[in-house]
Amino acid sequence: MTAIDPLIVDQVAALLAGEDNVITNLSNAAALLYNSMDQVNWAGFYLYSERRDSLDLGPFQGQVACTHIQPGSGVVGTSYEKQTPLRVPNVHEFAGHIACDAASNSECVVPLQVNGRIIGIMDIDSPVLDRFSDSDVKVLTDFGAALAKHLDAAALSAIY
Repeated sequence: MTAIDPLIVDQVAALLAGEDNVITNLSNAAALLYNSMDQVNWAGFYLYSERRDSLDLGPFQGQVACTHIQPGSGVVGTSYEKQTPLRVPNVHEFAGHIACDAASNSECVVPLQVNGRIIGIMDIDSPVLDRFSDSDVKVLTDFGAALAKHLDAAALSAIY
């Protein structure tokens, strides 16, 4: 397994410079994540909807995915509820794991925070057990922080 290159943080900042469309930014960020890492089968975002009180599927790369996840449910919902990144070496051992893609065996999720509020969760899945390291979590957390600088929470609220 290859560690996630920290250069991806600078790449997302450069890719999104000057762009203010949140869907465009999330779409390009998902593509960058998916194509920059080996041994992943899904990379994308779940965005919090106040209207539904759920995390709703946003831009992603990979197989079709679950549409809505409740806060506190599965890896994504638990990360949102606890407001912390989670690295899950074996999703089959995670109580309440939601299997959107049966091929996924490990997962890393990172909350996206804009103006002190978590607006969604960045989610990366792998068919390989224990794909993500602690250093990968750090890089992905930095990636999420760089991405969040290019996200407009008000614009997302109007959509989600």
